[in-house]
Amino acid sequence: MTEEPGLRQRKKRRTRQALIEAALRLFTEQGYERTTLHQIAAAADISTRTFFSYFASKEDVVFFDFEPRRRHALAIISDRAPGENLSTLLSRTVRGITTARDTGVDLLFALAPVRDALVATVPALQARELHLTFALQRDLADALTEVFAGELTPLDAMTAIGALSGAQQLVASVVLENGGSTEDLHAAITRTTDIVLDGLRRLDHHQEAPDSTTDPGR
Repeated sequence: MTEEPGLRQRKKRRTRQALIEAALRLFTEQGYERTTLHQIAAAADISTRTFFSYFASKEDVVFFDFEPRRRHALAIISDRAPGENLSTLLSRTVRGITTARDTGVDLLFALAPVRDALVATVPALQARELHLTFALQRDLADALTEVFAGELTPLDAMTAIGALSGAQQLVASVVLENGGSTEDLHAAITRTTDIVLDGLRRLDHHQEAPDSTTDPGR
């Protein structure tokens, strides 16, 4: 008898979460470099071959949330409603990411202290995080430029994404450093998002600007 799609998806989510939790636990207990894919798979009660159905590498397990969040954010941005302004669209995007079940945000909030502590001790993970963060910001800025064609310059789009992402990351790191709870983290990011979006509302009525390739200092 074939399993229902809903049941298969729930089982896949449980397996994926088990892999993430097992990996971060093993990385913390015995070190990132010393932990093998075989050990992670065994801890999650799957084969090493099955591991690759979920992740391509150990690094991908650590940053499990980046790709789902990227896909979900791009889908929301691309579905901009007619006349929807920048602050409203970004607010809807953040809200969508933090409430969707398939973005891994709930798990991210729960595991953020462990992941941050791990990344802080492994240079390779620090470099990977910077690369992923920059790539994500560029993708989101490009998507905004496309849906606001003629209304928002690439420079404005990059500024908006950079301000929002940078503020959220900084506040999150401070909350975690001070031993804040998952609730504290969620509340701080929500408050930070509101503050940044309030500042970005000046772009809501932004008129078409000069070509963004023009030197801003000229």
